[in-house]
Amino acid sequence: MAHMLATLGGGCFWCLDAVFRRLQGVDSVVAGYAGGTRPNPSYEQVCAGATGHAEVVQIAFDDAEIAYRDLLEVFFAIHDPTTPNRQGADVGPQYRSIILVHDAAQKAEAEAVLREQAEAWPAPLVTELRPLEKFWPAEDYHQDYFAHHPESGYCQAVVGPKVAKFRKHFAARLRPA
Repeated sequence: MAHMLATLGGGCFWCLDAVFRRLQGVDSVVAGYAGGTRPNPSYEQVCAGATGHAEVVQIAFDDAEIAYRDLLEVFFAIHDPTTPNRQGADVGPQYRSIILVHDAAQKAEAEAVLREQAEAWPAPLVTELRPLEKFWPAEDYHQDYFAHHPESGYCQAVVGPKVAKFRKHFAARLRPA
């Protein structure tokens, strides 16, 4: 049983967090920030656009149960990798599409998946592919946000529909209830 990490950003981390927590083989998900320059950034600093960070999730997974490639397939199914610095109404560099790789094997796999995905989308992909330099966990109130705030307007209008889409398209990969 090998435990691995994946770090992905594709819009608001609340959406990615809610989806990946439901995926079989995922041990944990931590919302956070990566890809920027400021040490230990706050949510307010990241949202102001001055740190260069993206909102990301760091996923701990068991690669005996789920492959890194499978995580990338889910990633591309739940966000639009063709819109620079935005996902839907969420606009800013913190919402960019980004894959932060942990090693050479992840880089090779991500490059292969990016080539495949480029054929599937009607517009060019803008997904960044970079080595992970540092991951900063987000503030506690961002962790598992959808489970703690399902009644919020954002969760009902944005997160909930992404989770429903994921459940429909990836039913066989859902964590047992």
